[in-house]
Amino acid sequence: MSSTINGQTAVITGAGSGIGQAVARRLAKHGCPVVLADWNEDGLNDTAASISGPVLVKRLDVRDRQGQMALAAEVKAWAPSPIGLVFNNAGVTVLQGVADASPEDDQWVLDINFHGVVNGVTAFLPILLEQRSGVIANTSSVFGLVGFPHQSAYCASKFAVRGYTEALRQELKGTGVRAVVVHPGGVKTNIVSNARFRSDFRGDHQDVESAAREFATIARTSPDKAAKIIHEGIEKGRSRIRVGPDAVFLDLLVRVAPTKYFDIIERLEGVVRRGS
Repeated sequence: MSSTINGQTAVITGAGSGIGQAVARRLAKHGCPVVLADWNEDGLNDTAASISGPVLVKRLDVRDRQGQMALAAEVKAWAPSPIGLVFNNAGVTVLQGVADASPEDDQWVLDINFHGVVNGVTAFLPILLEQRSGVIANTSSVFGLVGFPHQSAYCASKFAVRGYTEALRQELKGTGVRAVVVHPGGVKTNIVSNARFRSDFRGDHQDVESAAREFATIARTSPDKAAKIIHEGIEKGRSRIRVGPDAVFLDLLVRVAPTKYFDIIERLEGVVRRGS
């Protein structure tokens, strides 16, 4: 069993932008043949064009279980090396309060963020178990560590990814396959600009463009830095990877103040806003 994913085939969903795109580029530079999957065909082509080396490009809706199964069969036949990594990373969000939420928007988030991960694991896990090696990395979030107002569906989906992956980790003991959960903090991606929007809890924003502009100012970690943290964490054998100083801070905060962490966050935000 190899202890490194370098040089092995990597499968990445959400590879058309953001963290997925950066991870694909980084792993390709470390000798990995990469499988790029995303709903955004233009983004996929941009990622593929930036990579030298073996690339398989697939337009994929992660909600489609049969599509994921077909992709796994295609990858197994195509892969020029063992599958070292399956990175279930595709994700979306909706900004809305619970009281006036659109159930359809909540379901959209849950179907992509959680069921998309489950579909990816279901499709690729038999291959990894057969070869007795490989890593399944599932993207949760800092919002899989803390609850945040007007992000109930997103938090629910990311807490679910965390619990699912941690349970899977226990099942995989002795198999040679590892399960890793990734908790990004504020990473400069287009997740907010692509969000569905009804309202934000402070009433500061009237549309998704305004919310995206604020997110761009507070997200401190670049996708390339996030990819480096994720890659190095997997190489070091970590089962839980916190991406960015805000993820590390909030992880520690919720342990210290499990029912009061949001009060502390609001006070800290107030200090930052007064100082800006």
